[in-house]
Amino acid sequence: MKARKSLAAAAVLAAGALVLTACSSGGSGSGSTGSSAAGGGKVTMTFWHNSTTGDGKAYWESTVKDFEAANPNVTINIQAIQNEDMDGKLQTALNSGDAPDIFMARGGGKLADVVAAGQAQDLTKSIDDATKKAVGDAAFSAFSVDGKVYGMPVAVLPGGIFYSKDLFTKAGITSTPKTMADLNDAVTKLKAAGIEPIALGAKDAWPAAHWFYFFSLRECSKDTMAAAAKSRSFNDPCWTKAGQDLQTFAATNPFNQGFLTTSAQQGAGSSAGLIANHKAAMELMGAWDPGVIASLTPDGKALPDLGWFPFPAVDGGKGDPAAMMGGVDGYSCSAKAPKECAQFLNFAMQKQYQEGYSKAFQTLPASKDAQSAVTDPALLDILKAYNNAPYVSVWLDTLFGQNVGNALNSGVVNMLAGKGDAAGIVKATNDAAAKG
Repeated sequence: MKARKSLAAAAVLAAGALVLTACSSGGSGSGSTGSSAAGGGKVTMTFWHNSTTGDGKAYWESTVKDFEAANPNVTINIQAIQNEDMDGKLQTALNSGDAPDIFMARGGGKLADVVAAGQAQDLTKSIDDATKKAVGDAAFSAFSVDGKVYGMPVAVLPGGIFYSKDLFTKAGITSTPKTMADLNDAVTKLKAAGIEPIALGAKDAWPAAHWFYFFSLRECSKDTMAAAAKSRSFNDPCWTKAGQDLQTFAATNPFNQGFLTTSAQQGAGSSAGLIANHKAAMELMGAWDPGVIASLTPDGKALPDLGWFPFPAVDGGKGDPAAMMGGVDGYSCSAKAPKECAQFLNFAMQKQYQEGYSKAFQTLPASKDAQSAVTDPALLDILKAYNNAPYVSVWLDTLFGQNVGNALNSGVVNMLAGKGDAAGIVKATNDAAAKG
């Protein structure tokens, strides 16, 4: 609990946190074998990431190949795991004592729990000076527990609403929504034009919960959200109000038909696929979405008309309407990983590899030195809004840890499925937090 609370205080809602300059299978098996390469022995490591297809998968294969060429005594076996399966498989591997040496981490309470269980390696003294300077303290804070760093940030991923400019034009929408009234009006116009307004992959739970997160960001004050990050108590009325906002909005039927059984990122029928193929106009998602969408377009290229706007203001909400929510993707080393694990993470943070990461995943690199490689108009709009945000919250399921986060996400889906209400979301979350 101490580690979790310390992380929450460090990583949540810091004014200017994670601010950026303007200018996300191979082998199997886990665990490391052999002695240190410095001693002339062979070292084999396993590496789990979440890019199973396309440019992202090719990027990691190429980066690993380059590292192995520079370190001939080191072999890295890659296992690409579908994003929605990653947390469960990783937790099982960690608990079994057969964890991969290098594994994906998202910071927040999830990482704090891993650290508290003694399953992650302290990287504080292993991060080289060039990487520290390029990334900065703010991004590292998302992977810090009790003042020590347990993960390497690779991408900064604020959220908002991605949309098709062409479908907006077809529906007669001339400007992006600034308020919920504007968003409701856009939904009405899109329906009138025969276009499904919003794609939602509720089968995976967390995309549906994003709507509750952002309503909470608008309804709850900065102080209330910061207090909940420390206490993991959700008794302020703003949390229930956020759920009611979502329930009211969902009652207008803004989401794609069959959204409860729609996945987020797998195939043309996923929520990202609906955007990629102009079957729906909007999706609330993080800054990894342009890359996912590009992988699902008919030609496998970036969607030319993809735009982005911040989550709208909520009338009467106590949160700053310019506040943002997002996360930081990164990688950690298991507790038993050899020192070559940290060496690989530093290697991958060099400017050329962070630029390559940005292009392969069409997202925002954690290294400020590589951000000049960002050219996608939607991502540039995100950067501008992010840099101007008065404060930033970490994704709530990441912040509160896996058990509380899962309860929160499930509560939202239950409500959308007609099996619960806003009070049920709060109760499920509080009950999970009470169990520790």
